[in-house]
Amino acid sequence: MQVYTSLAVIDALHDRLLALPTTLVIDHFGGARAEAGVTQPGFAALLSLVRAGNAYVKLSGGYRISRLPDWSDVAPLARALIEANPERMLWGTDWPHPGGGHRGPSARDSIEPFHPIDDGAALNRLALWAGGQDMLRQILVANPERLYGF
Repeated sequence: MQVYTSLAVIDALHDRLLALPTTLVIDHFGGARAEAGVTQPGFAALLSLVRAGNAYVKLSGGYRISRLPDWSDVAPLARALIEANPERMLWGTDWPHPGGGHRGPSARDSIEPFHPIDDGAALNRLALWAGGQDMLRQILVANPERLYGF
């Protein structure tokens, strides 16, 4: 099961999520807010699910959780998640980078432009967060191979 939700929901449903009889994948850093750091409400619940091996987290969509152009405030969250259980980390581009995020709601009949995200730079950020080639290979190759069976 894959979800795109918030830390508040993860925190409120922590015990139920911990008891799920299926694999759980949580998108976009669990909806954490980068500027709030690792002590923000609900982040401990996300870390708990990851440590227990009950959830994978996609280290994707950094632009959705950061207000900085270089997403440098995302690094502490990424590193905390990787440290909690590197075998439960995944990466994705979030391509083609749909609207939403911190821009607020839009009219239902309007077409939102895609975000102009440099996917190469995003991958380079992941390499920095991973801290080495072995960890990067685990996140990009071994973990998705195990989860998705390819």
